[in-house]
Amino acid sequence: MVVIGIDPHKSSHTAVAVDETGRKLAQQTVPATPDGLLRLRTWASAWHPGLRWAVEDGRGIAGRLVATLIGHGASVVWVPPKLMAKSRASARTRGKSDPIDALAIARAALREPDLPSAHLDPAALDLRLLTDRRDYLITRRTAAINQLRWHLHDLDPALDPGKASLTGPRRLGALTATLADLPHSVRRDLALDLAADITALGRQIARLEHQLAQRVTVHAPALLAIVGISVVTAAKIVGETAGIARFRSSSAYAMHAGTAPIPVWSGNRHRYRLNRGGNRQLNTCVHRVAITQLAHHQPARDYRARWTEKRPQASAKAALRALKRHLTNAIYQALLTDHQHQLQAAT
Repeated sequence: MVVIGIDPHKSSHTAVAVDETGRKLAQQTVPATPDGLLRLRTWASAWHPGLRWAVEDGRGIAGRLVATLIGHGASVVWVPPKLMAKSRASARTRGKSDPIDALAIARAALREPDLPSAHLDPAALDLRLLTDRRDYLITRRTAAINQLRWHLHDLDPALDPGKASLTGPRRLGALTATLADLPHSVRRDLALDLAADITALGRQIARLEHQLAQRVTVHAPALLAIVGISVVTAAKIVGETAGIARFRSSSAYAMHAGTAPIPVWSGNRHRYRLNRGGNRQLNTCVHRVAITQLAHHQPARDYRARWTEKRPQASAKAALRALKRHLTNAIYQALLTDHQHQLQAAT
């Protein structure tokens, strides 16, 4: 078997082919254009069949590359950047370059046979694009609110709502009317501009959330049925999962989500620590669901109590990590159920 590791970039892609022992066979660098991708597939045809592709998992950079490979029937796996970096550090070659990185990616794929495969999932990609856009708009709105509050404090401290939200249209409308009645000044005009920006951003965010609701209710009803998972959280989970069928088990999915505990024990005392790997966006979603369930869902509190009773010396953070791992199983099963319903509906 031959594995081709690819280090993708915006302008070029560097590929290195290795055999089953990790020995370098050849390398190729092509531009990130349709002609370049055609040259790459032609170059790799010498090792077909029995060829597997390994691509560094980079959001937005390798999307078209992977879609092209999968569209032509290739087997592609994603290699996390952290895993690639460890493979590069263990190599005898010093330094960092595109061929060195591509070689490390190929060798990491050889050593890790359970890496998630890549496949085309347009619905999940659309949800991820929408949630990414919503996150960007919320970041912009938060920055605008912070600037506005500083101007309000200098204009009149009484205008600053404090901990109250400045995202509601009614409160923003009342604030705009109050600012318009103030004497003309550069600071007042800037505050009015910021209030208008916040209002416009709020409309865009609401429109995106409406689109997400329409798509998620059809795409992931079983996921939405889990307590603590809102439309936005469900959309984020589906988008970051990018197809539940590419995971062989709930344990593999938990490793991808960063909720699988890492063993740090020796002898008879079993201890585990926080897993700082995996998809941190997905991990954040699971954490949010866990906190929500602990506040509003009795079965989650009962699970934590039972887990703590068996491990009286465990910390509260360890109990929360156990609950997150338990919730990952539930999310995995819900995503599988939704996936099976989609397949039935397509037939």
